Amino acid sequence: MSGAHQRMMRAARFDTAARTLTVQDVPVPTPGPGEVRVRVKACGICLSDAHLLDGSLKSPLPVVTPGHEASGVVDEVGPGVPPHWEPGHRVAMAGGRPCGRCVKCANGRLQECLAFQIMGFHYDGAWAEYVVVPYFALSTIPDHLPFEQAAILADAVATPYAGLVERAQLRPAQSIGLWGIGGLGVHAVQIARMVGAAPILAFDTNEAARARALEFGADASFDPRMPELRKKVFQYTGGLGLDVAVDLVGANSVLAQAASCLGRHGRAVMVGLSPEPIQLGPGVVFGVQSHAMLGHLGYEKKHLDELVTLVGTKRLDVSRSVTATLPLEDVARGVERLVKKEGNPIRLVVTP
Repeated sequence: MSGAHQRMMRAARFDTAARTLTVQDVPVPTPGPGEVRVRVKACGICLSDAHLLDGSLKSPLPVVTPGHEASGVVDEVGPGVPPHWEPGHRVAMAGGRPCGRCVKCANGRLQECLAFQIMGFHYDGAWAEYVVVPYFALSTIPDHLPFEQAAILADAVATPYAGLVERAQLRPAQSIGLWGIGGLGVHAVQIARMVGAAPILAFDTNEAARARALEFGADASFDPRMPELRKKVFQYTGGLGLDVAVDLVGANSVLAQAASCLGRHGRAVMVGLSPEPIQLGPGVVFGVQSHAMLGHLGYEKKHLDELVTLVGTKRLDVSRSVTATLPLEDVARGVERLVKKEGNPIRLVVTP
């Protein structure tokens, strides 16, 4: 195709060396074998996007289009894509793909990829009018599910869902403590409620976040700075302590406090990521109490499919989670709003 006829689109491009984000005209991407081009209808702004922009998370690319929480409509299908996917199909997109080159991928075990690539970091994401993804990243969304709600399932909801249901093996009537009631935490409260966890305790230094936790289904909320917090938690759980304690913030002090509130056979889960060394307190307690410390990243494609079903059938309601939608041109302002917690947003969504 000659340059004169090449279709252009608007995309937010992040220059990793200069650390600048600018919305510019770039060529519309062409789907390769096994790939699908999607017309982006909505893409969330996540704190990990903010960490890419501030340099605390890195992309291996010199310039990349961020955005990994997206939904849209299939626009063009590349060679070798199953006939199920055709233009006009409404989809949510899993925010990553296997590398295709590691030992696990070579053995056909793509779900166990050792060098999983994240959309918007390792390859161009969806802060753009169009995005190209592998067909197996697509999840069909029902007509009644708004694109904005479908988009945020692909991280803000799927990450805590996988962390609680799969990694922590949270079961009905088990007690859970959630530290950090932001975009992930609000959904963690709802997921814990849906699974039947009881009681659900929420911890946040922000008063508005604590109030929101109660509104979304927590049984009690606490300021983690309060004196004798561990004692309060044990009182609230009938002297047993927590079955599951989740750090959604990403700070060792938070993780250590969460772990200190665990009962016997309790599991501490690290959903918020932190570069700090991990210190949890006396090793003898960890051993005698049979505690577990679990790291957690992201989700699998099946979790996105499950969430589309759960939200589509109203088992889970994420209608209150989209705080505002913004045009693509305002994406940098949206990141700033999220970082500064202006108006305490749950999720801000770009609609290219």
